[in-house]
Amino acid sequence: MSQKNHKAEDDRDIKDRVEEILDDAIEEIEEIDGDEVDSEEINDEDLSQEELLKEDLQKEKDKFLRLFAEFENYKRRTSKERIELFKTANQEVMTAMLPVMDDFDRAMNELRKSDDENLIKGVELIHNKFKETLRSKGLERMQIEEGADFDAEVHEAITQIPAPSEDLKGKIIDVVEPGYKLGERIIRYPKVVTGR
Repeated sequence: MSQKNHKAEDDRDIKDRVEEILDDAIEEIEEIDGDEVDSEEINDEDLSQEELLKEDLQKEKDKFLRLFAEFENYKRRTSKERIELFKTANQEVMTAMLPVMDDFDRAMNELRKSDDENLIKGVELIHNKFKETLRSKGLERMQIEEGADFDAEVHEAITQIPAPSEDLKGKIIDVVEPGYKLGERIIRYPKVVTGR
């Protein structure tokens, strides 16, 4: 017997089985219809069971939606915390490097007073490379101008002196030590002198 014939017989057997199952189901339904059972009682029971099932389903949907929302909030919060952690992970190292940066700035100011141009250029190259490396890691120097308004949340006043003019009262007169930010976070507040 060829494979086609064998396959055709299998298809017929499957069709016959499906037809038998459908016939049996139809007979069962006809028997139930023929029985002397009060259909209103069945409907009331089915409705109450159906309503109970719908309520249970609705409760489960609510639980699922709440759980899904909590999970989404958790994912969003942890990813935000992770990004913040990556941005500020090297905060200790950056804070330790700030005095070195200050010393380097002071050394550059003193070197500029000398006459050796080659020495100034060489040290200036190293100084710029150091600053650019720290900047690429997220360190940013806070720009504060003399005469700007003093803000206690951003500046650290170390002393007050008499203002040279009336318009400098309560304003920044001098910046003693620059401030730095790492990302959006201030890691060192600028130390300033204010006028009174």
